[in-house]
Amino acid sequence: MGNREKNEKKFGNWEVLPSGGRLYFLEVQGHHGWTARYVKQVDTAENTVRFFQEIRNEKGELVEIHEKYPEDKGHRKVEETP
Repeated sequence: MGNREKNEKKFGNWEVLPSGGRLYFLEVQGHHGWTARYVKQVDTAENTVRFFQEIRNEKGELVEIHEKYPEDKGHRKVEETP
């Protein structure tokens, strides 16, 4: 099984990017109504370009991003817009 098939099976959802790469994602429901969305961006050869996690509150608002690859930048709170 190739990388594309593995990514499709593991994440279940994806978007084709204008560059020809893909954005794979998997949403996981938390215990208190929050969700975590794992996102993997790959190039046309299915090489990982970026991997991060989005945390959304019970209203679906993005509250935190955890960039994991290519460099683990830790958790970053998303600033509210006025």
